[in-house]
Parts: sequence; C-alpha cells; structure tokens
Amino acid sequence: MMPFKKFAAPLRLAALFGAVAAGVLLWRAPLFGAEAPVVIAPPAVDNPKSAGPMQTAVLSGGCFWGVQGVFQHVRGVKNVISGYAGGERATAQYETVSSGTTGHAESVQITFDPAVISYGQLLQIAFSVVHDPTQLNRQGPDAGTQYRSEIFYGDDNQKRIAQAYISQLDQSHAFARPIVTRVDPLKGFYPAERYHQDYLINNPTQPYIAIYDIPKIQNFRQTFPELYSGQPVLAHN
Repeated sequence: MMPFKKFAAPLRLAALFGAVAAGVLLWRAPLFGAEAPVVIAPPAVDNPKSAGPMQTAVLSGGCFWGVQGVFQHVRGVKNVISGYAGGERATAQYETVSSGTTGHAESVQITFDPAVISYGQLLQIAFSVVHDPTQLNRQGPDAGTQYRSEIFYGDDNQKRIAQAYISQLDQSHAFARPIVTRVDPLKGFYPAERYHQDYLINNPTQPYIAIYDIPKIQNFRQTFPELYSGQPVLAHN
C-alpha cells in the first residue's frame, strides 16, 4: 500500500484528519474539498495549433499528485511526470523537498502534441481547475514554498505566453485577488520517486486523493468537456 502523503505543516494534517473524521463516505460528495473552478477566457497570446514535434511544459501548482492526475486526462497530452523543479539535482528527493528549504517546487513535466493542445490551453486548465494561482506558497491544506504556483518556461515563447496570460487575467479581474504565480526559466526537472508516479490513478480512494484531487478531475471534465479524455495517460520516463 502506498504511504500517506507526509505533511509539511500541521494545518495539512489537521485538515485531512478532520475531513476523514467527518465520515468515510463524505469524499463521494461532488467537488468536496476542491477549490471551485474559475471559468476564465483563453489566452489572447498563444501558439497556433500545428503539427510538429512533441513539446513540454513544466508547471507547479501544489501537491503533484493532483496536478499530474488532471493533466493525464487532457486530450493531446502524451506523458505527465511528477517531479521537482527550481532547486538543485542533489536535493531533488521527496523528504528533502518537503522541508521547504531546497528551492524546489513539486512540479509536473507535461509532454503534449501541439497539433491537439496548445501551451496556452495548458495554462488555462492550470489556472482554472488545477489550482488557485492567487495563493502564495500554499494550495488548500498544503503550506510551504514547495507548493507554490510557478511556471517554468523552456524558451522565450513560453515565457511570453505565460506573462501575457497572467497580465490578461489580472487586468480582467478574473480572480478576486492578484495572481502570484511565478514565471521563471527552467534550469532542471528531476522526476520524483517511482511511488509518486500515477499516484492518483493507483490510489483513488486514499483520503487525501479522494477529498482534494478527485474533485479536480470532476471540475476539469465539467469545465472543459472538449479537452477531457476518459483514458488517462500513464507516466513513463
């Protein structure tokens, strides 16, 4: 059996135990425990969809279990790896990253077909249903810099799209608070330990997953039905 997520802050532990104590069947309630989806406009600045080599995006938005789980259901996505970005290779281990002192963020590396899904659409999904980009160094019950909202761009074009989209959303007041998502160059992505890969798919009834992450997939299916795939891709290095 997979281990429970270790908690970087007492708040997370209290939140999980409190939710479980409320009743083991409570997780079945639609959208329980997840942030409500925010319907937002697509990016005005984006790459046109066109045939070409597979592309990658590296995004951070809280615990990578749920982030990976949502993007595994996106049409045009070919692979999603949970891992660490923002710090050094030597500190890219779960226990070390969980200290919040390494500079790493729990992240996912998304490989996608640019003829089917655009980079900007991936950002739209991330901002709308994957996480709350107005929360600083936390997501839901998880607190610490390792749970920050961040876009790690691989080239100047990704940087341009990300910065333009954040500006667009802030100027339109799409969220009640300003977006705090960082936009930084990708210096390295380090895959997480094997037991973290496909964690949501392998452990759908684990309390944390059932309460906080399964509802994100429900939100994605309801908000972006044209982009939702019922057959999730499995992680492969």
